[in-house]
Amino acid sequence: MVLTDKQINPANLESVLVWDGDCSFCSRCVNFIQKRISTLAKIISHQKADLESLGLTTEQCNQALQWVSSQGQIRSGSRAVAALLRSGGGAWPVLGVLMDLPIIRCVSSGIYKVIAKNRQHLPGGTAACAIDKHE
Repeated sequence: MVLTDKQINPANLESVLVWDGDCSFCSRCVNFIQKRISTLAKIISHQKADLESLGLTTEQCNQALQWVSSQGQIRSGSRAVAALLRSGGGAWPVLGVLMDLPIIRCVSSGIYKVIAKNRQHLPGGTAACAIDKHE
């Protein structure tokens, strides 16, 4: 989905990765990203982000990781992960490109959905991480 000029001015936008700040598992993932993936993207929890200016809703952010490119394109879930990797340095962009290949995209999307649905059971996860808590 591309945002309209009324929603956002792409000339003033840096790429942004928006995550669930209430989720401890997500916090651990963001810490990993910040330590290992050099990206110019802004990484911010949806609780601190101006979602309206990014063209996002709280519901979208509760359900999946969100990427808003500098051109205003929104990607969710595994597609957001792939976009983040493509923005990184070193070998990370290669992994991001691979994740966007059609067959691999289907697999990575399925894996993302399983992880997201069960993130409260993963290392660092707590009951606050459960997606169902937001519904």
